[in-house]
Amino acid sequence: MAGTMKPLLTDIVSGVSSVPPNFIRPESDRPNLHQVISDQSIPVVDLLHLDGPHRPSVVKAIGQACLNYGFFQVKNHGVPNEVIDKMMHVSKEFFHLPESERLKNYSDDPMKTTRLSTSFNVRTENVSSWRDYLRLHCYPLEDYVHEWPTNPPSFREDTGEYCKNTRKLARRLLEAISESLELKRDYINSAALGKHAQHMAINYYPPCPEPELTYGLPGHADPNAITILLQDNVPGLQVLKDGKWIAVNPIPYTFIVNIGDQIQVLSNDRYKSVLHRAVVNCKEERISIPTFYCPSPGAVMQPAPQLIDPVRRPPLYRNFTYSEYYDKFWKRGLNAETCLDMFKI
Repeated sequence: MAGTMKPLLTDIVSGVSSVPPNFIRPESDRPNLHQVISDQSIPVVDLLHLDGPHRPSVVKAIGQACLNYGFFQVKNHGVPNEVIDKMMHVSKEFFHLPESERLKNYSDDPMKTTRLSTSFNVRTENVSSWRDYLRLHCYPLEDYVHEWPTNPPSFREDTGEYCKNTRKLARRLLEAISESLELKRDYINSAALGKHAQHMAINYYPPCPEPELTYGLPGHADPNAITILLQDNVPGLQVLKDGKWIAVNPIPYTFIVNIGDQIQVLSNDRYKSVLHRAVVNCKEERISIPTFYCPSPGAVMQPAPQLIDPVRRPPLYRNFTYSEYYDKFWKRGLNAETCLDMFKI
């Protein structure tokens, strides 16, 4: 982004009646919002019986959703409504703070484990995305919570509680995904992800005067293992299915779960990480909060040996560390939809 501009989107677009040039996508890369399918949705999986005698049927439903969509929604997930409400409230409070207060957290250095930034990678992009975001590392919680904002006053407490709850949910889901691949229940959690890592982003998409010209985030796949997304009541998430973009309309107190690139590698392409994007609108701000559940940086990623057969199902990916993968993902940016092809055999 040009050095003459203030670093945050919210502070450069306040009151503008048209999209600044550095946010305008080429015509071949625009949302084409009139072509989006809004009357179809992704599966909703009820987790109520995941830990009881009906577990096999819930695991099967998760497996089918991973196989056919790469995305699903979950209800009865065990995260209390109060925890969700507090997380969403404190996120809005943060982005409504005065500019001077928010900028205390600003950095364009991707190595910083707590940072406020804008777009995706301001160092490498030609076209900016219509979002600001607060990125937080959050596992182990005690290693990072002291870096987090202290304003709003309840930020650390409310966000920490939310992180603990989503970590628990992520581990339960990874157990079910493991079983759905006919692996041991603890295979992904114990054998594949190393010591684990967890990050989150609080995405803020202000109203946009010309939403058809830009993106909140362009189409991309996630580099991690799974993502658990909380969104407010404003639509904006879209998922690619059979070559068509599907709008995922918010359902209160559900989470949207999507397969990341590492599950695609681990499953040897049985489950695919799916392209998704965020669009903006001209009337309302939108907040979304993805939790990225990841391998630890040194974890060696590879197809699960149990899913490989030298003749019928040879391995499709070489071994690599997660830090190597994430480094390439970050440098390549969202100009490329996925960087899995760089690791294929």
